[in-house]
Amino acid sequence: MPDGLGQLARGLDIAVETGDVVYVPRLHQTRAELLLYANRAADGDVEASLQQALAVVRQQGAKGYELRAATSLARLWRDQNKRTEARDLLAPIYDWFTEGFETPVLKEAKALLDELQ
Repeated sequence: MPDGLGQLARGLDIAVETGDVVYVPRLHQTRAELLLYANRAADGDVEASLQQALAVVRQQGAKGYELRAATSLARLWRDQNKRTEARDLLAPIYDWFTEGFETPVLKEAKALLDELQ
């Protein structure tokens, strides 16, 4: 796992150096998922990566990536018994969409929202 995290850090560095930041949110989200998978990171590290992913996608205006990052963060918050915060984060982003409800990312977000009700 350290190799994967190291490669992600290198990818983030390269993206920032070159100004090619389109994949930065996904890299942050992947970092958070690796940290969760490794089960050795504090939730704060995971949350920080997901918050960074959200910040970048919001600057980019990339709603699809924003929904992915928000779903991951909402799932983390659900697991931390922060259900209200999770729903408050995810619901407005999900509600922005007017089509594509059969796509996996929207189905996953909807299932999580239903669980948070």
